[in-house]
Amino acid sequence: MSTKDDILNKIHLLIATNFSSPKDAYNFFDEDGNGKLNKNEIVKLLKEAEISGFIRGMVASKLIEGYDKEGDELISWSEFKAAVDEINEKK
Repeated sequence: MSTKDDILNKIHLLIATNFSSPKDAYNFFDEDGNGKLNKNEIVKLLKEAEISGFIRGMVASKLIEGYDKEGDELISWSEFKAAVDEINEKK
């Protein structure tokens, strides 16, 4: 399994065990309530998912790069849902 798959699996596990839905997880990590996840909020999600502190910042940047379709360097709910759907497809 690749490192990306490992990270996505840890995020899936975090969401599945701690939240009633992906939307609840998204809202929880959207600390400023602006409807978008910024890099700091994503880093907190990765910390909760037990992603190594050494790579959290880099992983957050890569997640934004890979899923930010709007080009605003933030992750909207629809972009987050697309990532969750990708994780679920691999299950």
